[in-house]
Amino acid sequence: MLAFYSDRFVLPLPPGHRFPMAKYRMLRDRVAAELPAVRLEEAPVASEGELALVHTPAYIDAVLQGTLSAAAQREIGFPWSPAMAERARRSVGATVAAARAALTEGLAANLAGGTHHAYADKGSGYCVFNDVAVAARLMQAEWHRRCRRLLRVAVIDLDVHQGNGTAAIFRDDPTVFTLSLHGARNFPFRKEVSDLDVELPDGCTDGPYLDALEQALAALWAAHADHAPGLIFYLAGADPHEGDRLGRLKVSAQALAERDARVLRAAAERGIPVVITMAGGYGHDLAQTVAIQWRTLQLACEYWRRWPRAQAPSEEDFRHEPTPG
Repeated sequence: MLAFYSDRFVLPLPPGHRFPMAKYRMLRDRVAAELPAVRLEEAPVASEGELALVHTPAYIDAVLQGTLSAAAQREIGFPWSPAMAERARRSVGATVAAARAALTEGLAANLAGGTHHAYADKGSGYCVFNDVAVAARLMQAEWHRRCRRLLRVAVIDLDVHQGNGTAAIFRDDPTVFTLSLHGARNFPFRKEVSDLDVELPDGCTDGPYLDALEQALAALWAAHADHAPGLIFYLAGADPHEGDRLGRLKVSAQALAERDARVLRAAAERGIPVVITMAGGYGHDLAQTVAIQWRTLQLACEYWRRWPRAQAPSEEDFRHEPTPG
């Protein structure tokens, strides 16, 4: 299974910054050591044309040229630097590459990504560009050029924080279904409207969490009874975990593994390719966060091995397809 990484591009953060930059390299190291079925590739750079499928030209220029206002940098949570802009483009590029791979192989992953708080014209909550939104629109364009058919997309966002940027970007787009299962009282404090929002109370435990997921997935499939999605973006956040600094829920690692299995099983039963992004994870013990995300990838490998690929488009169909920019 292909997995793309961008951890070589590290943000120069001030001492004491809360963002757990080290987890990305920790995850890649563990995957390399313990999951031989994963083929690791460094993330490509997303082009300006690809970013412009979602983001406004003025915002793209501000990020790439370093002219973001102080207020915009505070909302993102990162000080601007050339490394910040490079990492943001690589994070999008990783999800784009994983999406192309998923459409040919069934499953693929970005070992970072899930930057779902970024809007078309601004970043927020440690998210600069919205990688899933860019990849979704680009895959729709490439699929239509190649197959002359509409590619419907579903976003299953199980980060503990609502995917507000993604919801806003696709608010009026019936071809992309956004599902967000998140903490009701957690960031962002002003929520957007997804196609399906499921809000969880502080302290939510395993049983209610998995019940809410089951009902949300049932609603997703019911909404697509006449036209199944052709691609799923799964944001497999580790931050609902009971040991997360920012999660406010009480979900065990075992329940999160069951969550992953239910999402992957449902997609496999319907023959829908899945792109996995790691999304959030801010454990008091970063090794615990990494272990949860490693388990997600281990489960994904099991489904990838069993994926029927005979009818899938060839990898060349997408890797050599002209793209904007």
